[in-house]
Amino acid sequence: MFKSNKKIIIATGGTGGHIFPSLSLHESLNKKFHIEITTDKRGMNYLGDKTNLRIKLIDSSPFFKKNILKSVISFFKIIIATVLSVIFLFKSKAKLVVGMGGYSSFPVCVAALLLGKKIIIYENNLVLGKTNKILIPFAEKILVSTDSVAGINPRYKNKVFFSGYFLRKNLFNVKKNDGDYNTKDLSLLILGGSQSAKIFSKLVPDVLTACKRENIKFKIYQQCRLDDENDLKKNYKENNFNFELFIFSSDLSKYYEKADIAITRSGASSIAELTNSRTPFIAIPLPSSADNHQQENASYFEKKGYCILLNEKDIKRKLFEILKDLNNDRKKLFLMKDKMKQHSDENSSDKASELIERILNA
Repeated sequence: MFKSNKKIIIATGGTGGHIFPSLSLHESLNKKFHIEITTDKRGMNYLGDKTNLRIKLIDSSPFFKKNILKSVISFFKIIIATVLSVIFLFKSKAKLVVGMGGYSSFPVCVAALLLGKKIIIYENNLVLGKTNKILIPFAEKILVSTDSVAGINPRYKNKVFFSGYFLRKNLFNVKKNDGDYNTKDLSLLILGGSQSAKIFSKLVPDVLTACKRENIKFKIYQQCRLDDENDLKKNYKENNFNFELFIFSSDLSKYYEKADIAITRSGASSIAELTNSRTPFIAIPLPSSADNHQQENASYFEKKGYCILLNEKDIKRKLFEILKDLNNDRKKLFLMKDKMKQHSDENSSDKASELIERILNA
């Protein structure tokens, strides 16, 4: 397929919640344009094995630190990252930068503006992030995953473009086998986000043990931290659970195919993948998430009927009853799956690609 000689930079970094949408967008844009990705050291943990990508490492720092010394250090790191970004963009002759949110994208977007290049920004959470809040006055467009993003000043409503969540294409090939859904032991997928969740490894096994005492059995697939793997494995073996542990997977499609229900943090990418794979889930927001965005994400999806929202402080008290209820009344799982069928992000990255092409050709 013919590629334009115009180069586009995707500025990303940090956690999988920023990296994975970037990979999806790259997949669509790469059909038409020459694409390069900038990321920080944390982002390299997810991109290091992607030998087919052109990647530039530009490390930055969060904006604000409570400690004065750290604030000064943070400021100089951002300045250095911006200077390096200016040099990189000047040499690359890129025509446009797509900032994927998070502090890692900030210096690259600022550098683009200093060089007179266009920027587009992307927000996949329900609350506009700090970086995007600063950049939106200067952006050509802001791509949003839903039509309910809070924090966008009304004066910029003409910049909002509803694209949907950027998800990898193979996710939409997930096939569910619900033939014996009413009689089999349910399969339970436990996810902690790209960084995994230590608290899930500590609290959830006790709840599952209580379920087993009530003759409620699950086939367990659980993401865990390497530090927790041995203890978790020992616990499950001692209690004769049918289980499979994994440390990290950049492609969870094989687990979505097997899972009847999931327990998950409510990062935007995670719950969007579960929704598009038609996997009902219990969303447990990370209490320390920036701007409480995980709580907002989970609340939005619960109102849509895709999930059950459970606060972390209530895991011990309420998770058992939720799992018991869903196991005994499986019509509720069918209802969630049916509502999920009304939602699809299959064409989201292609829609964004078409918009970017129009902006470049304007």
